Amino acid sequence: MQVSKIVIDNISKRFGVRPVVAGVSFEVREGEFVAIVGPSGCGKSTLLNIIAGFERSDGGSIKIDGVERLGPSRNGIMISQQGSVFPWLTVHENLMFGLTGTRHSDQEKRADRYIEMVGLQGFEEAYPHELSGGMLKRVEIARALVVKPDILYMDEPFSALDALTSLRMQTELRRILEEERHTVVLITHDVEEAIYLADRILVLSSRPTTIQTAFHVDLPYPRKLSDPEAQRLRDAILKELGIEVA
Repeated sequence: MQVSKIVIDNISKRFGVRPVVAGVSFEVREGEFVAIVGPSGCGKSTLLNIIAGFERSDGGSIKIDGVERLGPSRNGIMISQQGSVFPWLTVHENLMFGLTGTRHSDQEKRADRYIEMVGLQGFEEAYPHELSGGMLKRVEIARALVVKPDILYMDEPFSALDALTSLRMQTELRRILEEERHTVVLITHDVEEAIYLADRILVLSSRPTTIQTAFHVDLPYPRKLSDPEAQRLRDAILKELGIEVA
């Protein structure tokens, strides 16, 4: 029996008189990777911020491991498109900062292990301004994973990268998740990214947003987007988003 890690029950949110989220309900199983796609401005990031505890909903509830979520906690880490690497700290120091206040033993070795895991060995003493965009994203992912969060909340984490670097980072993330299983909720505007990474894809409607439909991604890893089933899934999701593919 698969256990629900996150239970979202009838969440609603409005900004002033404008409804943004209208009665969204779904569950995320332990270790599941759920991607959420939807039209631009539909409220995807607002929904994720509510789930992660950074915003309060106007109605409904969020439960994590059966306990109502009332605010952010250490069992979940947010990785956003803006990035959160401290420019005045080296790569190693950024990871050590992430471990501040945790009970993990031998923090130095732990930081070194995750630097190696994301392929940044040799850059431990480098500062962010000395790194490429893709390398900075690797630092951010390593800093998130080093604290062993149960849940990763990801808000378009690769959207600022060029297409090739983004694909490399998606592949790297998938490799890491095979090694260390986390529950992941990803917001993305990239349908192919969702298909490449996720176990399940939720398609949101325009504002006020609701869940329009859901797709299970029954494709083995490593996935090829040229696979006919991946293409069929892509076309079906795009159709839900109002884009007809010739």
